[in-house]
Amino acid sequence: MGRTRQAAGAGLALMTVVLAGCVNPSARIASSLEGYGFAPDQSQCVGDRLEKNLSIGQLQQLGRAARATREGDTTPGRLTVGDFIRVAGQVRDPKVPLEVTKAAAGCGIVSSAPAVL
Repeated sequence: MGRTRQAAGAGLALMTVVLAGCVNPSARIASSLEGYGFAPDQSQCVGDRLEKNLSIGQLQQLGRAARATREGDTTPGRLTVGDFIRVAGQVRDPKVPLEVTKAAAGCGIVSSAPAVL
């Protein structure tokens, strides 16, 4: 359950930023990931890929999944790639976790050490 909360926190932060107007999702996603300790170039890469390959509706679904998982969690956690992908896996649209995984792998985040808060 603790991992789910951690994943939710990461996803919530990411998608809250994306959903706050849905203007320039790539930059908003990148900013959120940087806040969790990922390298700026990797964060921007993930943001660019998700903006390119997911619709605003799919990003919103991801945000809803993150919020639902995050509900009631008052403890900050750490964001790992696994947490990020687990939140995406909660979306019923199979394209969402696929694209999140591809973006993380394609941007070198999968091979990186996890970010710790």
